[in-house]
Amino acid sequence: MALRRSDLHSSGESLSSFVGRKAELSVLSKRLKRVRETGSGVALALRGRRQVGKSRLIQEFCDRADVPYVFYTATKGASPVESVADFLRDLKDSSLPRDRDLVPSASAGSWPDAFRALAAALPDDRPCIVVLDELPWLSEQDGLFDGALQTAWDRLLSVRPVLLLLLGSDLHMMERLTAYDSPFYGRADNLILGPLDPAETGQALGLAAADAIDAHLVCGGLPGILRAWPHATPALAFLEQECADPASPVFSIPETSLLSEFPTPDQARRVLEAVGGGDRTHANIATTAGSREGALPSGSLSPLLRRLVEEKRVLAVDEPTSTRPGKPALYRVADSNLRLYLAILRGVHEQVRRGRPQAAYRLVERRWTSWRGRAVEPLIRESLSLAASEGALPWTETATVGGWWNRRFDPEVDLVGADRGPVAQRIDFVGSIKWLATPFDRHDLDDLTRAAPEVPGFTLGTTGLVVATLSGLAPNADNATVDLCWGPEQVIHSWT
Repeated sequence: MALRRSDLHSSGESLSSFVGRKAELSVLSKRLKRVRETGSGVALALRGRRQVGKSRLIQEFCDRADVPYVFYTATKGASPVESVADFLRDLKDSSLPRDRDLVPSASAGSWPDAFRALAAALPDDRPCIVVLDELPWLSEQDGLFDGALQTAWDRLLSVRPVLLLLLGSDLHMMERLTAYDSPFYGRADNLILGPLDPAETGQALGLAAADAIDAHLVCGGLPGILRAWPHATPALAFLEQECADPASPVFSIPETSLLSEFPTPDQARRVLEAVGGGDRTHANIATTAGSREGALPSGSLSPLLRRLVEEKRVLAVDEPTSTRPGKPALYRVADSNLRLYLAILRGVHEQVRRGRPQAAYRLVERRWTSWRGRAVEPLIRESLSLAASEGALPWTETATVGGWWNRRFDPEVDLVGADRGPVAQRIDFVGSIKWLATPFDRHDLDDLTRAAPEVPGFTLGTTGLVVATLSGLAPNADNATVDLCWGPEQVIHSWT
């Protein structure tokens, strides 16, 4: 995780340990071990969305590694000459050079010059780390940068005991860095850094399972928001507090993300906002994102949706899971913090800016329960999928967990566990999600048992029934009918 617990506000507690990111630190340590054992260079490209904690993770790794390193962060909009000067300045001030006088002062120069200076500063007898952060900005500034990096790596750096870490937030440009037609193809391993998982969120904030899930839905697992979150504070109490602060990161981080990804209000931005506002189907998105002349044509919308899903990764697409192909596909904002901002917090922020914190929080209260009920669905599906992969479900061969619906959305089944998706050969279980303060009762169970046979592939007596509920099963629900009851503790445990 990209923060220390000491970075969080606490209620009189001493929070000094670095929480989470064990898998990522292990991957980095493995690469450094390879450098130490072989004496040769290893390159790793680390990509992830803004505010996910890439820089903080790498700084923690460098601190733990106890080897010389240089950490350079590019500046957006700087000229190539300015960037080279900044890099050489950081190199001279780092723990890397054997002799700082060997690092030239940078009044002018190019990236090939800078990489030669870097190679001269690298030790021959022990491993070291070189970090280039915000790499896509360097590629934007200088069209020759990628080629210069490749040449320097092949001729100067890869023969030295150096771990080269390349960081970037522009997912598409970072993918291009190691693509087949890129100069750096085949030279770097790739690591994607996702947000903190719900268990790490709960651990960082000192929250029990149900509150940890709410907190994760609000922050999206982004450390930049967690740093402003008082210890052991539930989500709604935190949001009420932030409604008095127009500069709160719960508003500024998703707003900044939108501006960086979509600096102009173009069609892609309108499509994203339509999905964030609750439109899930192709037809509804086309209508909302259209103009006074009418809905957005399919020939324009389909490529935009593909770009937002595959290139930008800001949207996710869900297809009905069953033994027969189904429609329609449903779109959602992939990051729950951005989803909350587009659905609720943007309107809340307008009230906060006008100095109306009470009105702002009333808006949160009115919309929270409905929004959470839909937003928690992909989280619960992922938790069940993780549990299945660990053999923690009665259905040990379940490989995917989705949902099912028809064109009329009548019925709409929240959970479908299958051997593959979206078109399965076998359906293991179907289920319903009720994430409310009231328990899952007999009425909810009757709805599920009526809807379940509609799912293609459902077999009475063979296909299991699963209930995911915030508040447990009511006494009037027939427990014998339910094969698995999945609550907040089970959801969080899936990530531990």
